[in-house]
Amino acid sequence: QFQLVESGGGLVQPGGSLRLSCVASGFSLDYYAIGWFRQAPGKEREGVSCISSRGGYTHYADSVKGRFNISRDNAKNTVYLQMNSLKPEDTAVYYCAAAGTTVQATCARGGIVLWGQGTQVTVSS
Repeated sequence: QFQLVESGGGLVQPGGSLRLSCVASGFSLDYYAIGWFRQAPGKEREGVSCISSRGGYTHYADSVKGRFNISRDNAKNTVYLQMNSLKPEDTAVYYCAAAGTTVQATCARGGIVLWGQGTQVTVSS
């Protein structure tokens, strides 16, 4: 069964950090761009950060530039999202997704072939 499973979410105070992980099972991530997306209550799902299949290209939403870092370890079939200097407006369910297209298109939700189930991130004092 093809799956993406996110982990690492939780409750953190403003200014804190979390690292999300997205692990693939049943298939190899080697050939896919991977994106991290988030959806807050009452809002549309938005692209946060995306990375190309080999990790050479990355894309970040303006709202997270300089605070978040995306990386991947294809040997572990895992993509990470390091989130620093978290703000209350980062509160959302975070999803990872695999896509067979460019990094920019992936972050625009184009070419998505598989979504994870999501992990909740809450930033609150």
